[in-house]
Amino acid sequence: MNCSRQYLTRFFMFAILCILSGCEQAPKDEIVTTEKATEEKPPNIIFILADDLGYGDVGVYGATKIKTPNIDKLASQGRMFTDAHSVSAVCTPSRYALLTGKYPMRAKKGARNQEVGVWGPLPIESELIIETDELTLGKMLQNKGYKTAAIGKWHLGFKQGQNDWQMPLSPGPLDVGFDYYYGVPIVNSAPPYVLVENETVVEHDPKDPLVYLGPPRSRTNTEVQPTPIKEFPKEASQKTQNHFGGALAAHMRYDDEQLGIEFTHKAIDWIDANKQDPFFLYFSTTQVHHPFTPSPKFKGTSEIGLYGDFVHELDWMVGELMTYLEENDLADNTLVVFTSDNGGMLNLGGRNAYEAGHKINGDLLGFKFGVWEGGHRVPFIARWPGKIGPRETSDQLISLVDMYSTFASLTGQENAVPKDTNSINVLPALLGTTTNQLREELVIAPRQPKNLALRDGKWVYIPAKGSGGFRGSKPSAHAWGGAAAVNFVGGVNSDMADGKLLPDAPPAQLYDIASDPYQSTNLYHTHPEIVERMEAKLKAIIAKEQG
Repeated sequence: MNCSRQYLTRFFMFAILCILSGCEQAPKDEIVTTEKATEEKPPNIIFILADDLGYGDVGVYGATKIKTPNIDKLASQGRMFTDAHSVSAVCTPSRYALLTGKYPMRAKKGARNQEVGVWGPLPIESELIIETDELTLGKMLQNKGYKTAAIGKWHLGFKQGQNDWQMPLSPGPLDVGFDYYYGVPIVNSAPPYVLVENETVVEHDPKDPLVYLGPPRSRTNTEVQPTPIKEFPKEASQKTQNHFGGALAAHMRYDDEQLGIEFTHKAIDWIDANKQDPFFLYFSTTQVHHPFTPSPKFKGTSEIGLYGDFVHELDWMVGELMTYLEENDLADNTLVVFTSDNGGMLNLGGRNAYEAGHKINGDLLGFKFGVWEGGHRVPFIARWPGKIGPRETSDQLISLVDMYSTFASLTGQENAVPKDTNSINVLPALLGTTTNQLREELVIAPRQPKNLALRDGKWVYIPAKGSGGFRGSKPSAHAWGGAAAVNFVGGVNSDMADGKLLPDAPPAQLYDIASDPYQSTNLYHTHPEIVERMEAKLKAIIAKEQG
């Protein structure tokens, strides 16, 4: 299906959604300019960041085996973007970019075997990788009088030097711009399998503290807490071993099947307590990161197994937040953004979903961790009644790193944007007040630094072979990726055959995203002059950012 047919299909999908939901077209003169938007009372901001949600996992982006009525309604009442990116194809780096407005290759802490940059998920013992003296998205909004909260997944580290997991867990979220934090400190697939509130483990008992023992292979002490996860892929079972002892009450308090419901209730309660002031809620869900552990009431509700059930729970969470806003007269002055931290991952859940007829990243090439489009092109929906028109679709190139400058402009704080930021103000794109492309260039990070890519207009340049992501080549591998995974879902790329990279594949990659959005043909040998130009430009950017 070509691009024009895709946009036409989305148009009719929006029309059907609006008929079913009874939404009405807002008169064009109700859409205000950027200047008028910032003259009024600062809007509340809810930023919903899903985990590993692929480009094809939402109804308005093409999903048919998964039902997402609440997310689809959000799109029918606002603007959906078809060229939005997470900056990194990995969770921790993309979150760093969101909160700092800087490319993750500029991070100074927390990366393994790297003097500069964070490229993969942070290990359990990682320190906080955001500098406590830098102006973050949260701090910038606090300076404007916003109440701020981060609820859900953190995965940006705690403490300085190394996290020994002794209380208090500081510095942490409270030191980089949030008045309140509640959630999982790492990720739902990794220990310590406890909840953290502000700087303390929930149900912390000084007489039975959390004790970090290290990886099972490196310790002699075997008194470790059992892993409380109920559903975990068998091929990843070695990762379920806990690295912690002690904290029995805290471990018993953790229920992976109730995280979505609990975080939603916490978010609503926090908004309810802070709605008299402008507020910023960073709602970072564990959905749909493995293990797929939806609440029992969502199990069996989709056509594609636990993966789809987990997406259904995510959709319910969005619906609960929107219902609360509507019932409390907050919706009209609240900007809601819904997106994902990276593309979908072809683990057991993703493979089962595909075999049931669902493509987690649609027809995009690649998956989480890799630099191909499927690893970082994400759903992105913005809703703000009266400021953003309904049923809008935009092909503007935007990214998570742009949210810093965008929210600074939204709240009249353009002077708070550092001169060396990588963030661009895309508020006119959100509001639909311009048709001009605001961002022409974007650096995109995979797991492997050698595959750091440059998007420049319609061109994407990758200075190495492959995706730079997962290397597993067998369907039984949890970290399955690259050519083998592309072959599994029927993907096509000129550098591959039978699930393997061709021996004579070019040393780097060049794609024309405008005419070949699915990256089927590597044009490295066709346009050597463009390769030379983009290679030089990428090297200059890297030297500047890491120099």
